[in-house]
Amino acid sequence: MTTHKTAVIVLLIALSLPGCATLGDNPHDPFESYNRAVFNFNDKVDQIAVKPAAEAYRATLPRFVQTGISNFFGNLGDVWIAANNYMQGKFEHGINDTMRFAVNSTLGLLGVLDIATEAGLPKHSEDFGQTLGKWGVQSGPYFVLPLLGPSTVRDSLATPLDLAADGWAYVSSQPWTAAGTVTRVVDLRARALDASNLLEAAALDRYVFVRDAYLQRRQNRVHDGQVPAPQYEYNLGPTVESVKAGLPGPEPGRSAAVRLENYGPLESSAAAGKK
Repeated sequence: MTTHKTAVIVLLIALSLPGCATLGDNPHDPFESYNRAVFNFNDKVDQIAVKPAAEAYRATLPRFVQTGISNFFGNLGDVWIAANNYMQGKFEHGINDTMRFAVNSTLGLLGVLDIATEAGLPKHSEDFGQTLGKWGVQSGPYFVLPLLGPSTVRDSLATPLDLAADGWAYVSSQPWTAAGTVTRVVDLRARALDASNLLEAAALDRYVFVRDAYLQRRQNRVHDGQVPAPQYEYNLGPTVESVKAGLPGPEPGRSAAVRLENYGPLESSAAAGKK
């Protein structure tokens, strides 16, 4: 069984479990009891296996080798990133990513060297969950996947396609596929060591910190850094224009007009809480 097929089976099992969980009070995290249990499970796996491997990886391999490994897998990812940019209508970015893959796969020795960035072709970060968000699909509740980590209902449903689009999964040799997958996971964890160590030392509730940071980052990525703010109208009394026109204005605070524009579950519920 291929690696991505195994991951899809794990994902489907995970999606079926929260139905048995008690719903929480947080509208963004109604499956909190389930999510915390999976978060703790993932953390134990990380502490026992993944983090020690990442620490040994960073301490043993020269920096340029680590960079080459990151570049290689990042180059493979540019194909799916380009496809998602095209699906989102961001054709300039899609062409950029296509050129990145072409340049790095040839001049960059199969992507080991990131020639494209030096040539003025910046790397982007896109996946099918972001594409669905661009198409107007709301994120849904926060959802923690076994081994894969933080997600949302929308992103979880998009994950099988992201996994299926991973070029490394189609390497014909199963031992090479497995070895490459493990190497990629360890490399990603090694790059996050400093941030995770800081989080472990500083956060009072790591689960809440990770959840809130993930949801904010995903919104930022879906909107390409231009997250629309909720709009409020509150009657603060007569305006300058109404006074100049001789029009009477209502007393401040007596009537409040609130206009909500649903840009997504985070903004709409935050606005509703301020009514």
